[in-house]
Amino acid sequence: MKKFLSASIFLFMFSGGVAAKEFIEHNNMMDHGDGHMMNMDGAMIMGNNENRLPGGCDKIRATKEITVRAGHKYAEEFPGRIFAFDKQEYRFEPCTKLIVNFINEDEIRHQWMMHGLPKYLYPKGMFHLEVTGPGKVTGTLIFPPEDKTYLVHCDIAQHMEKGMKAQLKIGKGSGDLPSIPGVTANVIQDDYSGSIPDTMPFPKPVSPSASAAASADDANSSAVSGMMVIGLALGLLAAPFLAKQYKGMTMGEGVAYTFEMLSKAIAFIVKTISSLIKKFTDKKTIELPDK
Repeated sequence: MKKFLSASIFLFMFSGGVAAKEFIEHNNMMDHGDGHMMNMDGAMIMGNNENRLPGGCDKIRATKEITVRAGHKYAEEFPGRIFAFDKQEYRFEPCTKLIVNFINEDEIRHQWMMHGLPKYLYPKGMFHLEVTGPGKVTGTLIFPPEDKTYLVHCDIAQHMEKGMKAQLKIGKGSGDLPSIPGVTANVIQDDYSGSIPDTMPFPKPVSPSASAAASADDANSSAVSGMMVIGLALGLLAAPFLAKQYKGMTMGEGVAYTFEMLSKAIAFIVKTISSLIKKFTDKKTIELPDK
């Protein structure tokens, strides 16, 4: 009887009897408008855009399709990371229409999210794909014409910090983002040696002379900061009376003119305060009484 039960359990486990991971393809979702779609199974798309052209794009220059996989296993090649995408860098031409198939291979929620897109096309300037548990969702967006580097990441708490991020370059891009696993150096380098680095910021003893000098510097900095605040306050109070001066100026010219006026106001205040201090601190001649 025992042999029969053991054989039955063995056959049950290795013939598919153990429940396999359920994988859901989220193809039918409720449309809430503005490219926002979702369902009750934990899938969501925000900023879906299949045909509206960004300003500066006279046509869709190319149509591309990618599959992005997210999961714990893709972080194995990056020491110290827990989550990752299967690819950490993407490159496309401006005005490209991109179809993104986002596949979550973990039992938890993951996202593939971009920020900094034109808000007149993408609510909140964001394109967002999300799946809870093993599943797949597909969304579409059209890139603007500018050369720019976008961060794509999972915004679930700590997922990005633990490795689930990448960079997406349009055209020449606008530089590299820091701390992209396998692509760019970390802002804070990981150390698995177990030793305390020499650069550990332990407090150092401060000599009395250095302490006095630091106090003097702090006092001077405080005085300068106070005068700057006074100057800025006066500038703001005078702004309504200077409205005529700004008429016809561009934004850049207006900002430059404002700082010029503030600079003059601060110089006047400093000069006035210096004169007052000098007046009250100068030694006066003491007259002797008559004999």
